[in-house]
Amino acid sequence: MTGEIEQDTAVQPGTKAPDFDLRAGPDQTVELASLRGRPVILAFYPEDWSPVCSDQMTLYQEVLPEFERFGAVLLGISVDGMWCHAAFAEHRNLHFPLLADFEPKGEVARAYGVYRAEDGTSERALFVIDGAGIVRWSYVSPVAVNPGADGILRALESIEKETPS
Repeated sequence: MTGEIEQDTAVQPGTKAPDFDLRAGPDQTVELASLRGRPVILAFYPEDWSPVCSDQMTLYQEVLPEFERFGAVLLGISVDGMWCHAAFAEHRNLHFPLLADFEPKGEVARAYGVYRAEDGTSERALFVIDGAGIVRWSYVSPVAVNPGADGILRALESIEKETPS
């Protein structure tokens, strides 16, 4: 079972999302707590530049207006460094933060139960967090499979329906 993780080891819906503060660039960090009041999508992915990760992040860029329609913030997270993320984002024309879970390596992925110690990367895992900081939906995809955006959109729709106007 090398490199595999069970869905139930990941942070489960109904759980308070572990807070973090990660680099999004040389002079920019993103703190999860600062995004309270809005839904947040965490898209953990193994590595910049891999074919499946490239396709997944490109898809999320295309779907970004739909995520934003729900007021949601999308954050990509991998163990790659901020300079690698910067080059990847520029090459793929990505306009959402890619956060470096780099030092200590995988600390945030571990907090969310999705670190792949054997590989030194994270799982391909998705979390939708509501405005109160509670995980509302999570999904761990096989590493070689792009999980798409349907589950994220359903979770955002569910949050929207439950939020009083």
